Amino acid sequence: MKALENSVIRLRSLEPDDLNFLYQTENTVELWEVSNSLLPFSKYILQKYIENSHLDIFTTKQVRLIIETRKEKETVGLIELFDYEPIHLRAGIGIHIVKNEQRKNYAEQTIRLIIMYCKNILRLNQIYCNISFDNTASIKLFEKIGFEHTGTKKQWLNTGEGFKDVFFYQLLL
Repeated sequence: MKALENSVIRLRSLEPDDLNFLYQTENTVELWEVSNSLLPFSKYILQKYIENSHLDIFTTKQVRLIIETRKEKETVGLIELFDYEPIHLRAGIGIHIVKNEQRKNYAEQTIRLIIMYCKNILRLNQIYCNISFDNTASIKLFEKIGFEHTGTKKQWLNTGEGFKDVFFYQLLL
């Protein structure tokens, strides 16, 4: 097995052809709650982001990869490592699977691949994620993979319905 693929999915770098997918994803208002976005991204800004996506994690402190099916080469989502900390050997993880591709096991397979990458290539000690207390599907998924709920960030997200708690999950590698 190659480092960033299995028999079903492949994780790959951003390509210029991903501009429309990235534009649609980054401008989905429902995702802004967890991404701290307040304004839409222009295609110009996203094109520049793609052009600079070749920079390594040591420079940008993040890496974003496209999740695509191996057979059809269909884009089904994004996974990101963020807040890379080379001294403490940790990074945050975030994943987005497009709505019509959810519940097809792509998220679990993707997270398992990125764990191998974090452990074997980046040699991280841990990865972590923040999950809204009411996102039961993500909580179940990350717990199934072995992430441990180690804390709660009280009233962490300011939403249209009020403040939400966020659960902090860690996986020691």
